[in-house]
Amino acid sequence: MEEQQEEQKENRPQPARPQPPPAARPPGKQHSGVGDQGTKGKSPASSQSDFSDPVYKEIAMTNGYINRMTRDELRSKLAEFKLETRGVKDVLKKRLKNYYKKQKLMQKEALNSDSYYDYICVVDFEATCEEGNPPEFVHEIIEFPVVLLNTHTLEIEDTFQQYVKPEVNPKLSNFCIGLTGITQDVIDKADTFPQVLQNVIEWMRQRELGTKYSYCMLTDGSWDMSKFLNIQCRVSRIKYPSFAKKWINIRKSYGNFYKVPRNQTKLTIMLEKLGMTYDGRPHSGLDDSKNIARIAIRMLQDGCELRVNEKMHAGQLMTVSSSAPLEGAPAPQMPRYRN
Repeated sequence: MEEQQEEQKENRPQPARPQPPPAARPPGKQHSGVGDQGTKGKSPASSQSDFSDPVYKEIAMTNGYINRMTRDELRSKLAEFKLETRGVKDVLKKRLKNYYKKQKLMQKEALNSDSYYDYICVVDFEATCEEGNPPEFVHEIIEFPVVLLNTHTLEIEDTFQQYVKPEVNPKLSNFCIGLTGITQDVIDKADTFPQVLQNVIEWMRQRELGTKYSYCMLTDGSWDMSKFLNIQCRVSRIKYPSFAKKWINIRKSYGNFYKVPRNQTKLTIMLEKLGMTYDGRPHSGLDDSKNIARIAIRMLQDGCELRVNEKMHAGQLMTVSSSAPLEGAPAPQMPRYRN
């Protein structure tokens, strides 16, 4: 939903040539390395802060070698290690550098691979809207999708989708119908938000999220949680759910990891830069969520450790430091009704 309202919302970034890396290991939990988003629990980078160690000099020398490679040379080397070869040149360089860095640091010290989230829940709400979205318009969630990404297999394991009946503006605008593809008939038959939220929570409980398995939420931008869910909870007179108080804003993660400016972090641009195209219907909440999950998978494969970077505190959006401890979301519970 944030992507489809972007404009309306924003109107209101010669050393010695070392030998290439050793033969690649078979793909597995490929994100369990050191990325620009931080480290996984007690990793080599965090446990060994002495960068005078020869391994860091070797990594730096290899980075210089990779910087001088052509795009064809990068693709050839990535193919040799059975890594993804699609993407712009800067992405390919980042991918190869992180692969080599992981290999060297894993040789130096074994990683604690149990400290990362087991699952990531990708959410991209669709909400009521009008052309131009006047300031006084109350956005209500009309589609609640969840895509369950297994961080061990790097695959989408399951999905949830339900439509929601709005209360303040029960009749959808033609603009909203045309944009989202959600019809008035679908909305009229849907449950209200509290019931849909209860269904989401039951779905998450059945998958033992927050009990047997650690997890966190992920969105494409800040607005899904800080605006749409926040407003919807007030409209529905329920407290903000605790499991959604912290999340990964993938736009921030993508920009920081690949070193690109904010205007290069829209969904379609992120896909394009990673050598992918949008799959499905744009502005379908479920399809948007699946495509966001594809970006997350590629980032994990490229060595990025996606971490919580935003939260809601006292009703306000706040940034979470990359040095904060890596903690999963709590077991989902239905929030109490407001007085």
